[in-house]
Amino acid sequence: MASRAVHLMRHGATALNGHLVGHEDVPVTAEGIAACLAAADTLAFTRVVSSDLSRAADCAAAIGATFRRDARWRELDFGAWDGCDPATLDAAALADFWRDPDAAPPPGGERWSALVARVGAALHDLDDGTLVVTHGGAIRAALAGACGFDVRQAWAFALPCASVVSLRLWEDAAQIVALRP
Repeated sequence: MASRAVHLMRHGATALNGHLVGHEDVPVTAEGIAACLAAADTLAFTRVVSSDLSRAADCAAAIGATFRRDARWRELDFGAWDGCDPATLDAAALADFWRDPDAAPPPGGERWSALVARVGAALHDLDDGTLVVTHGGAIRAALAGACGFDVRQAWAFALPCASVVSLRLWEDAAQIVALRP
């Protein structure tokens, strides 16, 4: 049964860590790039792909001389909330979003299912040995699609800047289910 190994790295720290930064293009810090370089040194990969946003692309450029940008790896679009400190937003609306980001997306923003669909398509297109430099929401969406996590499960663990999630993706998931006792 054929499989592919892929690594999903969250971009390095920005000046707006802790804010809801989706499609807003904020720069990564020098320390953030250094953290990504250190994390990449522990990985085996043959190619690099990144989100087209600079906080991911600048880290990818530092890691590999050649890399490909793919907008499907962008963060969730937070719409009117993009760039906001969550403490400044309506608490009830934010709680509704965290509880069910499909039923209560940010005003003018993207639904969770749309993020899962676009990231799932991007994940499907990756070759074995690919390192993707992307965003926390995109990594969670990849896990939701690849592992069947629901929203609560996808948000149940920490993904700090420069963290890496490594996956082995099997070509025929139906065979895996059939092999279970």
